[in-house]
Amino acid sequence: MREAVIVDVVRTASGRGKPGGALSGTHPVDLLSATLEALVARTGIDPALIDDVIAGCVHQAAEQSTNIARSAVLAAGFPEHVPATTIDRQCGSSQQAATYAAQAIISGFQDIVIACGVESMSRVPMGLSTLGEDFLGPKVHARYPDGLVNQGISAELISARWGFSRAQLDDYSARSHRLATDAVDSGLFTDEIIPISISDGDGAIRQHAHDETVRSATTVEGLAKLPASFYTDEYAGRFPQLQWVITPGNSSPFTDGASAALIMSAERAKQLGLTPRARFVSFSVVGDDPLLMLTGPIPATKKVLDRAGLGIADIDAFEVNEAFAPVPLAWAHDTGAPLEKLNPRGGAIALGHALGSSGTRLLTTLVNQLEATGGRYGLQTMCEGAGMANATIIERV
Repeated sequence: MREAVIVDVVRTASGRGKPGGALSGTHPVDLLSATLEALVARTGIDPALIDDVIAGCVHQAAEQSTNIARSAVLAAGFPEHVPATTIDRQCGSSQQAATYAAQAIISGFQDIVIACGVESMSRVPMGLSTLGEDFLGPKVHARYPDGLVNQGISAELISARWGFSRAQLDDYSARSHRLATDAVDSGLFTDEIIPISISDGDGAIRQHAHDETVRSATTVEGLAKLPASFYTDEYAGRFPQLQWVITPGNSSPFTDGASAALIMSAERAKQLGLTPRARFVSFSVVGDDPLLMLTGPIPATKKVLDRAGLGIADIDAFEVNEAFAPVPLAWAHDTGAPLEKLNPRGGAIALGHALGSSGTRLLTTLVNQLEATGGRYGLQTMCEGAGMANATIIERV
């Protein structure tokens, strides 16, 4: 079986995903193409050799519609013969893109693939792709007659089932900002972030190279003052056990961003004189309860570890997407993973969650963390809409 390796991984710095955010003036095609251009510049790869480009994007509407991956390939100046496709596995879209890329290489079908992702939540807001339509259909409603819920209510249900208090969630969220701030101050993100040229309010051009969503002044006391985000009388009546502990402070913010990974066979990397940074060890993807929705990383982690023949103690760093604070906390509780290895550079609560980009963003941070610490194995996992999750294990080369 052939080995799939990661030659390089890059990401943009996050921008607040609303009008006025640092990246809100940048078209999402240009965001994504910037990461493709960076991979070519950093590695010296001839883009004519690339067999495919697979991009994750969740809201494939408006400026992100009509196969944004292909538009980004053309915008990046790649030869016209380089194909591209856009996929949606909700928040795990670009993690799934990396899995598909690696699987194509392992199978021998392709030799060089870029996996990437993008989301401009300022320009293509959540909900725009559904336009208020019923996207479930009558048979899903018949299967779940009590109705499914939005992710915020799922986060409330997880908090109630696992017994997390508001104080625990806010403490974890403050930790995310503290760790991200420490990483910024230590220059740990310098090698993974590619600067993006943006114009400020006066029309001057500057380079955006720092995560806009990190709030260094975040405190537990400040977070405690924020109101609950998802309370309604209807949900309160349906779920009397809920304590209404999910707030903007312990949730990931709307974010703009893009990220990308150059993946190829070990043999091809050697032929091209490229040094791999990591290799793929194992993958899993699972479905889970669509009402709780965000618990999939727990069984996905068990499955990927079993496939790899590894245990939690063998993993040196974990990247678990912080869609909401109870997600990584429930995951850590059930897997027994030590918190000191969990999102050691901060997570999405601080760094942002640009939906389609988050999978390869986590991969970027994970590769750099393993290199900085000399760790061997890293595991990333991502909760996804409708109760799914991906998990991936990599090994530093």
